[in-house]
Amino acid sequence: MKVSIITPNYNGAATLNDTIHSVNTQTYSDIEHIIIDGLSTDESVEIARRACRRNPVIISEPDDGLYDAINKGIARASG
Repeated sequence: MKVSIITPNYNGAATLNDTIHSVNTQTYSDIEHIIIDGLSTDESVEIARRACRRNPVIISEPDDGLYDAINKGIARASG
């Protein structure tokens, strides 16, 4: 069974790497990591592209806040 992990983000470069590292080190093998970025102006997208190793889906576009970002992630999840 695939598990989808959704990470909403907006200018979270300071903590995003820790979040991604936590997902990367999970022992369950069938994980999809979806990062929904609200068009950050920091290095968030670059960090996500560099650090994600678990079937990453990285989307960076304007959204209407946290709940909109989570709903976008749910719509794209396959787990």
